[in-house]
Amino acid sequence: MAVTKSIENASLSIEVQSGTDKAGDAIYSKKTFSNLKTDAPAQNIYDVADAIKNVMEASTRDYFVNESSTLVNA
Repeated sequence: MAVTKSIENASLSIEVQSGTDKAGDAIYSKKTFSNLKTDAPAQNIYDVADAIKNVMEASTRDYFVNESSTLVNA
């Protein structure tokens, strides 16, 4: 039997510098944007994340797409 995967929801997370530690190294936390279209092309998601980064005061690091899926044994 074939198993199919169906993406139920997705969100975009951007690592944002939230401070520095005692050694002066950057500390990052994630800012998450929910309700991402599950069929959005990767380039479009990247472009939106890059646009958000450009208006943020704090520096950023990496972008993440978090997906939650259902597996169905058909």
